[in-house]
Amino acid sequence: MRMIQVEVTNVVLVNTGKEYIVLLKSSEDSRTLPISVGQLEAQSIAIHINQVPFPRPLTHDLFITVLTEVNCKIVRVVIRELSDETFFADLILENKGRRVTLDCRPSDAISLAIRHSAPIYVEENVMDEAGIIIPQQDGPESSEPDTEVPEEDEGDLTPLEQLNKQLRIAVTEERYEDAAKFRDEIDRLTNSN
Repeated sequence: MRMIQVEVTNVVLVNTGKEYIVLLKSSEDSRTLPISVGQLEAQSIAIHINQVPFPRPLTHDLFITVLTEVNCKIVRVVIRELSDETFFADLILENKGRRVTLDCRPSDAISLAIRHSAPIYVEENVMDEAGIIIPQQDGPESSEPDTEVPEEDEGDLTPLEQLNKQLRIAVTEERYEDAAKFRDEIDRLTNSN
């Protein structure tokens, strides 16, 4: 199966402060894979990507120290599967030429990979199923995005165009759970035609 390399671009709080999402941006196209993570895992990832100094090592920092001490390296992390709205990942380690693949929660795998500067990959079928496109934020000199539909034209939109508009708005407002529902409905409509 083909894999797409991604990088962590942000950790965001959604659903009125109840859920954290890690955003993994594709290196090949404009898609981003949003993965829901727990509060502690989000904190661990955010602390590292924002380079916040911490007085004592967190669990992921300790694990990296242990790997280094036993001369083991993280080769890569792979987000390999999405089943029943749950992502599954593999942590691939190497020690003295021997590779080991460990089943791992994506949040832990991501947190370890960024601390070890290891590449993160997503299986293409997972990105196809769950990847979304997040509109680019325009610079301060620009006003509205070109894709915005004026309010008076909304009655002329087809159901599919209305869903696409709702999807863009949900992503812009960082309501990724709603965005996923809109994306699924768009997929249902386009596949039934």
